[in-house]
Amino acid sequence: MAPPNDLMPLAPLTGPAMTHISRKTEAAPHPGPEALQPNIGAMIHDVARLIRHRFERRARHTGLALTRHQARTLLHIARNEGLSQAAIATTLEIEPIALVRLLDRMHEEGLVDRRSHPTDRRVRTLWLTPLGWRTVERVLAINTEIREEACAGLNQEVRDTLMATLNHMMGNLTLADEETAAAD
Repeated sequence: MAPPNDLMPLAPLTGPAMTHISRKTEAAPHPGPEALQPNIGAMIHDVARLIRHRFERRARHTGLALTRHQARTLLHIARNEGLSQAAIATTLEIEPIALVRLLDRMHEEGLVDRRSHPTDRRVRTLWLTPLGWRTVERVLAINTEIREEACAGLNQEVRDTLMATLNHMMGNLTLADEETAAAD
């Protein structure tokens, strides 16, 4: 029998193998309702997704022709001018070729300048142009508006606690990743 593909219908899932799987599935205990509630990871993911959507919509409405990936890259370069393309790709967890394409577009738009490294001509360092810095200011303004929408009703103490908690969690997970990588 040929493997299934888009041109031929799949055979029904029956037979002894499926009966065995079905029996195991039916016998499995179901978690309680509290276990099925969104956990902190799901909530953080959902909030981040909503923030990204708000950013894209706000950028579009204000005439800022920038994707969220470009905005994130611009902000990272602004915080770390002079880093190499490879270092930026690593910290943003972007494949180097994908970053090169992103930077090509941003360079064509006059936002980013690539310069040779002072001691290694093979390495390109990244710098913002004056237009890039003006764009960063617009991105920061949009981010501030969205943050105020997201945190409406939360006083400064709660906001500070939220940031401290998220930083603490990030530190815990970063350390755990480093320990896991060292053990591998």
